[in-house]
Amino acid sequence: MNAKIRQQLANRKRRIARRLDPTDLRGADRPMFTAAAPHYEIADRSRGLTHGGLGALHLLARRLGLIEALDDRLHLLKVHRPFHESDHVLNLAYNAFCEGTCLQDMELRRNDEVFLDALGARRIPDPTTAGDFCRRFTAADIRTLQDVFHDTRLKAWAGQPTDFFDQATIDMDGTLVPTTGQCKRGMDIAYDGTWGYHPLVLSLANTSEVLSLLNRSGNRPSHEGAAAEVDRCLAVCFRGGFRRVLLRGDTDFSQTEHLDRWNADPRVRL
Repeated sequence: MNAKIRQQLANRKRRIARRLDPTDLRGADRPMFTAAAPHYEIADRSRGLTHGGLGALHLLARRLGLIEALDDRLHLLKVHRPFHESDHVLNLAYNAFCEGTCLQDMELRRNDEVFLDALGARRIPDPTTAGDFCRRFTAADIRTLQDVFHDTRLKAWAGQPTDFFDQATIDMDGTLVPTTGQCKRGMDIAYDGTWGYHPLVLSLANTSEVLSLLNRSGNRPSHEGAAAEVDRCLAVCFRGGFRRVLLRGDTDFSQTEHLDRWNADPRVRL
C-alpha cells in the first residue's frame, strides 16, 4: 500500500471516529435520517466493486499455481472456444464468493463490467455453459479436481509457522441439503422428510477449510463413505507436515472395523 492510499484511509477513519463520537449531540433535537432528495450520479472514472476481496483471491490462485494445475490435469473440454477448464472452475468458485446461490447468479457477474475488469476477463461462461461443464464430470474427474485442490492446499500451508503443524483437527459430519428439483439424479427423502441430498463434509477445524466433500442421496446414513474419505484426508495432512491428527465426529462415525486401524497409528487421535 503506497503512502497516499494509507493517508486517505487514515483520514477516513478519523472522519468516521468524529461522526461516531457519543459526546457530540449536535442535531439530537431531530431524527438523524434527514436526507430529503438523494442524488445519483455515474462516475466516469471511479468504479466500485461490491466484493473487493475478489482481486486478492484471484491473485492467490495464480501465485499458488492453481490455474495452471487445473488446465494441466483436468481435461473435460475437447476445444477451448473460448473457455478453459480453469475458467469454468474459477467462475463457479467466484460466483459463490460473490454470494451467488445458483448458476443463474452468474448472469449478474457476466453483466458486471467492474467484475470482469477485476479479473482481466473479456467475458465469462453463462449459466447454461457452466451447467454443461458440470455435467461433463465423472467420478474420476471429481477425484482429479480434489487432488488438484489438495496439492495447491499444501503450497498454502507451507507458509504457516511451525506450531501450525502440531496437530490437525478434522471434523466430519453429514448435512441435509434440500432441493426444489423434481427429477434430479440421486435425490431422495431423508429421515426428517427433507427431499434432497445428504453430503458428507470433512473440514480442517484449524482453518475452517473443506478437505473433502462427498455427495450422497438424501436417504443415506451419515457415516457412509466416511472411512475412505478420512484416509484420504489423513494422507493430505501428513503430506502437508502435520505431526498429529485428531479425528472428531459424533458416535455415528464410530466404525469399529476402522477404529483399531486408525488407533494403531501413533500420529492419529480419536
